[in-house]
Amino acid sequence: MSIKFTILGCGSSMGVPRADGFWGKCDPKEKKNNRTRCSAILTTKDKTILFDTSPDLRSQLIRENIKQIDSVFYSHAHGDQTHGINDLRIFYLKKRKKIDVYTNSFTKSYLRKNFSYCFSDEADYPAILNLKKLKKNIIFKNRNENINIKSIEVKHGNVNCLAFIINNKCAYASDINEIYKNDLKHFYHLKYLIVDCLRLMPHPSHFHLQEVLDLIHIIKPKKTILTNLHSDLDYNYLLKILPKNVKPAYDGLSFYI
Repeated sequence: MSIKFTILGCGSSMGVPRADGFWGKCDPKEKKNNRTRCSAILTTKDKTILFDTSPDLRSQLIRENIKQIDSVFYSHAHGDQTHGINDLRIFYLKKRKKIDVYTNSFTKSYLRKNFSYCFSDEADYPAILNLKKLKKNIIFKNRNENINIKSIEVKHGNVNCLAFIINNKCAYASDINEIYKNDLKHFYHLKYLIVDCLRLMPHPSHFHLQEVLDLIHIIKPKKTILTNLHSDLDYNYLLKILPKNVKPAYDGLSFYI
């Protein structure tokens, strides 16, 4: 097994604790309750592929000792997934090679408009990113095992967001409140499902716990990891109430696909 998947951050849009120090129902003595905003990374000996650029990206990459980034997949245009984009600059400077970026058309427009300096040369600051065409399946050549990333549009409130399925084994769906019926077939019998679970109560743009449990009953992944966790979901409380094959994420959790 040569493909490692790491959850860089598993917190909701304000993180845990919030910027004002509020922990909600999360025990501040439990280190796994300290949650930065959602990003994830896939690493092999040859490739490093990032999913979203959280506002906390710099500290996440330092913590995980990440030395290169080859490609970035963006799930959607919201700030808690995009506003760490400037931290990609050092990875361009190390190789003087633009980093390929894959996302849907709406998010491309958002990135071009709000971070134009990343995509167009400006004075002494060269462009660092290269927007690529998003195909449903993108294959990266890897020494031991090719990496196939399938992008599936899912519902996230009033916007469409991308979920990513890696080698038909692992799905990463960090911001979601519905999988469209025609696409459910892509999510059946996964080895790992990493999925949005904001809180216990319903929310208009995120899964809540019961919705996730209902989804698991349908698609039957071997293991489910809950991410995008709000401050009312304490790590140890979740361990007590969840089925054995469902676990809360924590920053730095990793496994091999």
